Amino acid sequence: MKINVQILFLLLLISCNPKKEFISNKIDTLIDKKSAIPFNGVILINKGEENVYCKSLGYSNFEAKTEFNSESQFVIGSISKQFTAVLVLQEFDKGNLELDVPIKKYLPELTQQWANKVTVRHLLTHMHGIIGLNEETKFEPGTQYEYSQIGFDLLAKIVEKTSKKSFADISFDLFQKCKMFNTFHPDLKKHKNLVFGYTLNDNEKLEIERRTFENYVAAGGFISTANDLLQWNKLLYNGKLLSDKTFKLFVTKQNGAIRNHPLFGKTDYGLGITVDTKDDIIQYGQTGFTPGFVSVNFYYPKTKTSLIVLQNVVENSNDLNKSFGYITKIHTLLRKEIK
Repeated sequence: MKINVQILFLLLLISCNPKKEFISNKIDTLIDKKSAIPFNGVILINKGEENVYCKSLGYSNFEAKTEFNSESQFVIGSISKQFTAVLVLQEFDKGNLELDVPIKKYLPELTQQWANKVTVRHLLTHMHGIIGLNEETKFEPGTQYEYSQIGFDLLAKIVEKTSKKSFADISFDLFQKCKMFNTFHPDLKKHKNLVFGYTLNDNEKLEIERRTFENYVAAGGFISTANDLLQWNKLLYNGKLLSDKTFKLFVTKQNGAIRNHPLFGKTDYGLGITVDTKDDIIQYGQTGFTPGFVSVNFYYPKTKTSLIVLQNVVENSNDLNKSFGYITKIHTLLRKEIK
């Protein structure tokens, strides 16, 4: 039986998926290079229902030479802020809180003057100016932007008041509902596969990091996996976690909420998430850094693509460009393909 050559050639083109091969080869070349600090972690790129790229390299425990698996858990740094923001906005959807009233309404124990001016929206957009609980604000709330961790700790306290549950428990309930069974608030002590975090010391030796959980959990201390973050993206960006109206608020650039990001330059914020529209590419998400761990979770709604990278080695805590070197290069490769 003769086969139509044109049809066969078309079938080969479909099966090869040259775009998929292009980015896979490019990333392989990047992470397989001989380097003083080789890539160590997990990369997951998903488009729709297909994992375009999925690979792990290195060790979850260098001393025991333990390799990663699908349930390897990482501390995800500021990616945690998405979880906190959604918990806040779910309380908003329930009518349990308002975005534009002073937080004194929810935290009456605060005696500071700024509690009568700072709102939930200010906390979500880093426009509150709080630098310490017992200090005056750095600027008039709502007039400037300054990236903050303490604001998200206050958001966690507000959610505790409005939900009448601990922040650890309400976040656990959310993750169970989302079927994110490997994602936890660290205080619950339910994680079983947390990888070791490492930092390169002054002698260029990897040391186990002991300061990982010094940050506020609501701002940067949640534990998760690549697969769970992918599940989060699919639910969040397909309207399963927030009402349509609230989701639109979540991903709308807020007036004045503009950060000079150390990696990406001018960056706009929605309500607890970055909103990037450079080069006509819509990108939502967050990078994450905490001692011993660097990470990213970006989502591109037009192509339904997720970029998730989790690393447990920090090259230089004082130089984010070095520590995020692999992530920024992978990010650039993916954006080129999307464009």
